[in-house]
Amino acid sequence: MTDKLEAIYVRQSKDKKDSLSIEGQIERCRLECSHPDTVLVYEDRGFSGKNTIRPGFQKMQQDVKEGKISKIIVYRLDRLSRSILDFGQFWDTLDQHQVDFVSVNEKFDTSTPMGRAMIYIIMVFAQLERETIAERVTDNYYTRIKRGNWPGGPAPYGMKNIKIKDEEGRDVPSLAYTEEFEIVKEIFCRYATEDVSLGEIGRDLTKRQIPCRKRKAGWDNVALARILHSPVYVQADEDIYLYYKSRNIGKISNSIEEFNGNSSAQVVGKRAGNVRKYTSMQDQVLSLTNFEGKIPSEIWLRCQYRLEKNRQIGNSGKGKNTWLSGLLKCGNCGYSLTVRKWHDKKYLYCSGRANLHICDKQSFSQQVDEVEAEVQKELEKILKECNKEQIPVENTEKEQKIRKQLQEIEDKIQKLLGCMQEASDISMKYINNELENLDKRKSELLKLYETPREDRKKYYKGIHFAELDLEEKKTTAQAFIEKINVYDEEIEIFWKI
Repeated sequence: MTDKLEAIYVRQSKDKKDSLSIEGQIERCRLECSHPDTVLVYEDRGFSGKNTIRPGFQKMQQDVKEGKISKIIVYRLDRLSRSILDFGQFWDTLDQHQVDFVSVNEKFDTSTPMGRAMIYIIMVFAQLERETIAERVTDNYYTRIKRGNWPGGPAPYGMKNIKIKDEEGRDVPSLAYTEEFEIVKEIFCRYATEDVSLGEIGRDLTKRQIPCRKRKAGWDNVALARILHSPVYVQADEDIYLYYKSRNIGKISNSIEEFNGNSSAQVVGKRAGNVRKYTSMQDQVLSLTNFEGKIPSEIWLRCQYRLEKNRQIGNSGKGKNTWLSGLLKCGNCGYSLTVRKWHDKKYLYCSGRANLHICDKQSFSQQVDEVEAEVQKELEKILKECNKEQIPVENTEKEQKIRKQLQEIEDKIQKLLGCMQEASDISMKYINNELENLDKRKSELLKLYETPREDRKKYYKGIHFAELDLEEKKTTAQAFIEKINVYDEEIEIFWKI
């Protein structure tokens, strides 16, 4: 590898009598160089210091990352950047690649204790600016919500993004109804007034070849529940205010008098990654919108009560019917299998058929107990080969942590995708960069989580599978098995080892 070189960076937006020229800056900087004849020079003529989108600066930053530079010298700090935040981000790059920084005019040299102390002070202000910007963006976001503006992102099903004039004559984001809203109205009315399930409504819509946004295979319970939960369609009156009040929502931006049915409502706010938006609402904010609602509050509320009843029934005993939860897949369509208990016997059902209506597999001749017995027999063969006696706590905790990180990354990706529609050119560049970094991190975590590891066996010697409880069996099965395809008469086990 070639030796690192010192570098000079110079910039001048315009030639002015009271400013030092590019050539003058280079001459002054060379006096600080140990080897003036071999120094690298990067210059930006006619570029402002308000941001770092400059060809010379970008080339210098790339050379820093490639390990070509040992020290950067500038005539003055503002030649590099006029933004503390931009300088703070650039310094992170320099610090990571062990590159010193010298400013001639300010007598600033990070190779000295005083220079490093100055950097720490600048970084404190850079962090303060980051937090101030974040706080200002958040405040602006909730101010727009309180005014009734659509916060951004794709429009809900049956609506489209538009701009309208506010009271001050400014263009603000809003929503307008489309022809698809007739389907939305049908979903609400049928679920509120007919004795039909979400699955029955979904199958009917799919059979009629009505397209479901984001679900090419057809309508499932998740897509329908998302529509039914959303308050953007409802005529927000006092009953809607009282409903959310009873749900202990964190904040309501408008008074009860303003809930007169003339507009709809929206719920926004932070929530934990494993908490659904309409399950826990303590950190959510309810605000009226700047567009009308079309679903009567009585119809909308009937749907909410049915959905809440279904959730209470559906979540009971989740994952408790078999230690193979999450591993069983339909051999016909590849979608997950669910387990239902009937008269002390457990049966397998395909979610591809029940939710997505894309599988024609009605039932499986094998019962869950039979599949468990066959998998257990194969697992016990592997456990006999394990060569070190140690309980698998450390290994499984690591995998759980990776799964949590993957979920957090996926949530961030979805939020960024939702921001793209309202993004400016500058913020779009930031969003694309963040998406690229998140996708890279996701790939790294998936590799850690999914790569087969022979040393997995060493954690399991001395374990007698039949003596484990349900959760211990589940942990052991997930440590060794990628998935299990279930066919009518046989199963196919895909191992991680």
